Amino acid sequence: MDSLTQIVLGAAVGEAVLGKKVGNKAMLYGAIAGTIPDLDIFASYFTDTVTAIEMHRGFSHSIVFSILMAPILGWIVHKMHKREEATFRDWSWLFFWGLFTHPILDAFTTWGTQLFWPSEVRLAFRNIFVIDPLYTLPFLVFLVLAMRQKKTAPKRSKYNTWGLYASTSYLIITLILKGVTYKKFKDNLHLQGISYSNISTRTAPFNTLLWSANVDTKDAYLIGTYSLFDSKPISFVKYPKNHEVLDGLRKYDKVKRLIKITEGWYTVTQKNNELYLNDLRFGLMSLDPNEKQFAFSYRLIEKSQDVVVEETPKVSGDVKRLFKALWQRMWGN
Repeated sequence: MDSLTQIVLGAAVGEAVLGKKVGNKAMLYGAIAGTIPDLDIFASYFTDTVTAIEMHRGFSHSIVFSILMAPILGWIVHKMHKREEATFRDWSWLFFWGLFTHPILDAFTTWGTQLFWPSEVRLAFRNIFVIDPLYTLPFLVFLVLAMRQKKTAPKRSKYNTWGLYASTSYLIITLILKGVTYKKFKDNLHLQGISYSNISTRTAPFNTLLWSANVDTKDAYLIGTYSLFDSKPISFVKYPKNHEVLDGLRKYDKVKRLIKITEGWYTVTQKNNELYLNDLRFGLMSLDPNEKQFAFSYRLIEKSQDVVVEETPKVSGDVKRLFKALWQRMWGN
């Protein structure tokens, strides 16, 4: 999830664990704990593109990391606040839950987390986008209300609990919606006589009214969208796999690892004699049926018996175009 959401979650968890003893300090350190796992993004400044992708939401988003870091951070903060009623164990408990709930929440997104590192399996339910105002804003309101109360006030705990209940209930609702929309996609594929070997669904950016599906057929992937307000059948757009185009580069380790990262959901395109590997898991840059640009696309450049992998940069115009299209499409076809 985005940084603000993780800060809010971390602060609320910190309050639930230690708010009655240390007041707003519990929210402060909970918020800090909630942001620490995402420091793995700095790996992109020190490693190549593929390695940085592998590290993102890896070790720092695991149970192991939470267990190892919690007592270290707990000891440091306990030394800083010796006069507080909270013990070393209290602070360690706060940091454990602040660190651990971060990857738990991220597991509901498309990217997922290596929660059980060193296992390479990523837990990804794909039922919520990394930025979802309906999850974050009510949660934030309850947190602010709690923050304004004295640490021993009954309302403080009540507001914080309501925020946790509201956010958790929303996640449960999105899981139900995922189940409903998954059935819609499967029913439409059956009615249209489309044979497929696999299907993966996810919510669209910024909302849970609109959902997308990737469908694996023999020579191509199909991508379709479905809104809860739709009244017409789902249309699927075909994207040729072109996996054979990549045969000359498959011998390189970075290419093998990049394919593994996509979990097999990728196409290969060629532009100006350059090859691009497109990760289908995050969709396209617009909802136009003629759209060819994927949200995550990587240029493959063969150099000196190796391959350089470069992520295609995104521009502000792409985001604005997508946001406008999403707003129109989410209300039905």
